[in-house]
Amino acid sequence: MTEKKLDTVRLQEMSRAFIESASLFAAIDLDLFTEINRGNNTVSQFAEAAGISQLNAERLMTMCATATLIHWKNGHYENAEDVERFLVKGEKSYAGPWLSFLRPGWKNWGNLTEKLKNPDEPLVIGSYESMTVEEARKYHEGTSSIGFGAGRRFVKHVDLSDRSKMMDLGGGSGAYSIVAAQANKQLQAVVFDLPPVVEVTKDFIQKNQIEDRVSTQGGDFTRDEFPEGCDVALMASNLPQYNREIISLVVQKAFNALASGGEMHLIGEMLDDDRKGPTDAAIWGLLEVMSNSTGLTHTRADCVGYFDKAGFIKIEVNEFVPGILTRVSGFKP
Repeated sequence: MTEKKLDTVRLQEMSRAFIESASLFAAIDLDLFTEINRGNNTVSQFAEAAGISQLNAERLMTMCATATLIHWKNGHYENAEDVERFLVKGEKSYAGPWLSFLRPGWKNWGNLTEKLKNPDEPLVIGSYESMTVEEARKYHEGTSSIGFGAGRRFVKHVDLSDRSKMMDLGGGSGAYSIVAAQANKQLQAVVFDLPPVVEVTKDFIQKNQIEDRVSTQGGDFTRDEFPEGCDVALMASNLPQYNREIISLVVQKAFNALASGGEMHLIGEMLDDDRKGPTDAAIWGLLEVMSNSTGLTHTRADCVGYFDKAGFIKIEVNEFVPGILTRVSGFKP
C-alpha cells in the first residue's frame, strides 16, 4: 500500500485566504462587478471607471477571475451568476453591505492571539451591552437584506396560520416578525431586543407600514420578563452570542411565557454533533472573542437538550439554510 504523501498546500491556502477576502472587499469598494454589469468589462474600461491604473485594474481583475468571481469570455469579463445577482449595486438583492459588515473587525482578527490571551472577565453579551442606537442602525442596515430573506424562508417552513402572537427574541431589524405578519394577517408580533436596537426596529416597522401588528419591547431577555400572551416564540441568528447557561435560561423563560400548546423555534449556526462542521458555526462562535462576550458555538444536541430540559415536546431538528443555519423547534404541552 502506497503511503499518502503529505504536503503543505492546504495549509498554504488557509494561511493566505485573507488575500482573497481583501480582493473581494476591494472589488466591492471599486464597484468592479457593477461596472462589468454596465459594460465597462475590459481592463482599460474598468480602470477608467474606477480611477485606477490599468496595471492595478489588471491585477485585481486577474485575482477575481482566478477566484471565479468573474470570467473572461470573448474578449471581455462577465460576472459569475451569484456575483451578478448579489454584488451589482442598485439591484434589490444587492448584498454588499452584508458581506462587508464584519470588515470593521479586520485588524482585530490580525490580533486574534492577543485577544485569546485577554485576561479580562468576559461580559454576558460583551460589547453588545454598550451598543448605541447608531451602532445598531449601522449593523442592521448592513444585515437586514439577509434577515428579510431568512424571514421569507421561515414563513415557508413554518405554518403560523392558526397562531395569534409571536415573541421575536433578539429580533433586531424585526425582519422575521414583519415578514411573518405580512404573510399571516391574523398574527401580531413583538420584537424584544435591547433598547437601542428597538429604536432601529421601529424604523423598519414603519418603513414596512405594519405598525398596527408589529410592536417592540426594549429590554435584555437574559434578565427581563418576556412578552405576555404569545403562542409562538422565535429566537433567530443570535445563538453563538450566548453561552450554554444563557441559552438554556432563555429557552426555559420562553417555555414558561408561552401559552399552552404554543411553539418555539430556535434558528442559528449550530455544529453537527460530531463537531466536524460546519465551519460557519465555528466562525460565529470564535467571533465572540472580539466582543468579549461569553458566547460560543452550540451543537444540535446542545439545543435539543435545552428544549428537552425546559419541558418542550415534539422536538425536531431541521435544516434551515443547509450548511449555515439549523432550526430546532418544540411545543409546550
